Amino acid sequence: MASLIPLKQSYGVYFMPNSHNTHDLLPSKCSIGDATYRVFCSVLHSKRKLEKTIKIERVHVKALWKAQTVTSNGFSQLEELPVSFSRSPNESFNSGSFSTSVTSPEFDDFESNDLLKRHVRNGELEEALVFLENMARNGEIPDIIPCTSLIRGFCKIGKTKKGTRVMEIIHESGAVPDVITYNVLISGYCKSGEVDNALLVLERMSCSPDVVTYNTILRSLCDEGKLKQAMEVLDRMMNRGCFPDVITYTILIEATCKESGVGQAMKLLDEMRSKGCKPDVVTYNVLINGICKEGKLNEAIKFLNSMPSYGCRPNVITHNIILRSMCSTGRWMDAEKLLSEMIENGCSPSVVTFNILINFLCRKGLMRRAIDVLERMPEHGCTPNSLSYNPILHGFCKEKNMDRVIEYLEVMVLRGCFPDIVTYNTLLTALCKDGKVDAALEILRQLRSKGCSPVLITYNTVIDGLSKMGKTEEAIELQMRCREGKVDKAIEFFFEMEGKGIGPNAITYNALILGLCKAQRTGQAIDFLAHMVSKGCKPTESTYTILIEGVANEGRPKEALNLLNELCERGVVKRSSAQNVAVNM
Repeated sequence: MASLIPLKQSYGVYFMPNSHNTHDLLPSKCSIGDATYRVFCSVLHSKRKLEKTIKIERVHVKALWKAQTVTSNGFSQLEELPVSFSRSPNESFNSGSFSTSVTSPEFDDFESNDLLKRHVRNGELEEALVFLENMARNGEIPDIIPCTSLIRGFCKIGKTKKGTRVMEIIHESGAVPDVITYNVLISGYCKSGEVDNALLVLERMSCSPDVVTYNTILRSLCDEGKLKQAMEVLDRMMNRGCFPDVITYTILIEATCKESGVGQAMKLLDEMRSKGCKPDVVTYNVLINGICKEGKLNEAIKFLNSMPSYGCRPNVITHNIILRSMCSTGRWMDAEKLLSEMIENGCSPSVVTFNILINFLCRKGLMRRAIDVLERMPEHGCTPNSLSYNPILHGFCKEKNMDRVIEYLEVMVLRGCFPDIVTYNTLLTALCKDGKVDAALEILRQLRSKGCSPVLITYNTVIDGLSKMGKTEEAIELQMRCREGKVDKAIEFFFEMEGKGIGPNAITYNALILGLCKAQRTGQAIDFLAHMVSKGCKPTESTYTILIEGVANEGRPKEALNLLNELCERGVVKRSSAQNVAVNM
């Protein structure tokens, strides 16, 4: 166990460092205007790899894809479709950006497919696409397995058009895709929010769709609030002889609860049963959640109690849904009773279960009961986490009971649960309000000395506390201690601008991020990227190139290069700019 560092003898506070965590902030669609913080952070943590290829034997049939196959499926205006499987090989290979002057050496089909697999396995997607083009040009039939993996790889990084291009080449070469290949492309379209394109692919499949195909599309339609269209797809699905499964109905029941209410969802449940499809615990959880959201808690409890008669036992998620609803309506005694019944019935509570109760009890000021719940957690195999302790610390802070705050901070650390930045911000705020600014300063020093970069709100909390105590000189001294070069002075000026209602622009952010990166404070630079995005200021190409160089300068050139390649693939950083950055690494 890492050593505990005493913060201040009189308060008995301790610090345990924890790693800097990054979070997804923006959607995966990425352009120079809305470039993703998520991409930056994910590449810093690990190199994106392709999923393992699907190991299923497939039969390859030499049969060219003809335009009449498409028109027989009911499509006559091919120029309007995002997927053009019907073009002839000659037309395709001599057109647009896909044409290439590179010619591959003469290989037999086996050798070529082996090289194709190697490209895909190594994540060399662009190289694999060029190689696949050349294979088809030379009359070779590609193996469907690496082609499917290649489509999956392009779809994972949001390049659905290139995934579609792979599908075109498959047809043009004479290979025959199976339902798995189509499902991968359809899933890629759905995940990128292009459900209309997914529907077009569905209509043009050369093999019969399966239930996975339809479930993928139904989920996407329901997530977009298109329940009516989803029900039309369900009808089409059954007319084609593909019968819905429990997942199909659960997706539709959840969407119906949200859009039309639980009453309509119950009708769908009856239809599901009449067709011989047995609901599972997930189906019932969706319905119970819908009932609770309509404020019908008693009805939800009755539904919970009747589940065993339907041949389905409630699980921990079922109970958590009811518990949360009980707490939100102030029925904490019923919640505690339900917890006891849950345990008696052999359903083990989770950390989430206990945290729901602790959070509610602390908000109501019932600290003793909250602590009782906390102490019972290990008896049921649950280890409290920071989300268990933080409400208790916050509750004692509201009561201005700093002795209990410090006591439970010590308990938290001694039990192996390390404080997070929320814990420290709670503690610092309480200490400053209580006039114990010296203790707050000591905590802040320990945060910095252990390499845990306090977020800017932490500094502002302590500075505000110093100012209110009339300790202007100490506030200035704190700012001086925070400075590395002129970076922290710039941070101070930055927040003064925001405080006066002057919104910083991308140039201001980039200057500050550059200063932090030069001072090898890339972690804080990433925090500012997150702040920038949260304020609606779009990062520029320079924002990302500055951060990439910052990563490289901190001794992580490989991660920086991976990030650079990723952002180039997404079109966030231009190739010309990338070359300049790479030279400076």
